[in-house]
Amino acid sequence: MGRIISTTAWFFGVLNVIMKLLGLSETVFEVTQKDQPSTPGEDNKKDAGQFTFNESPILVPATTLLFVHLAAMVNALSDLNHGSHELRIGEVICNVWMLLCFLTFLKGLFRKGKYGIPSSTICTSAALAAVFVRLCKRVSRA
Repeated sequence: MGRIISTTAWFFGVLNVIMKLLGLSETVFEVTQKDQPSTPGEDNKKDAGQFTFNESPILVPATTLLFVHLAAMVNALSDLNHGSHELRIGEVICNVWMLLCFLTFLKGLFRKGKYGIPSSTICTSAALAAVFVRLCKRVSRA
């Protein structure tokens, strides 16, 4: 979870500093929603430790990274199936490690309600990941 928080915080921090230096925005602080038990005395063990997702844009970078690594995993595994074994084993191992680091978001893709990633965040992240993967493929061919 620490890797997810630092990734999104650094991304938005760098983006905000660049926008401020260019004079395009002012400093903004976004308050995120914290999950509280439904009743103060209730100790709900079933949902304890679950990450809650909301419509906040702070979740987009981490979800986009998840989609990029999923695309890289699919690409590497398809190349392994076609007989190209050079340098792909390390790529698969690193992708598995990153997917394990973002396991909370991977689970959130398949959950519903407050424990699932909202569809707007999924669509935005999928579009950004598709553009990034497409640009990387174009650059690697040149």
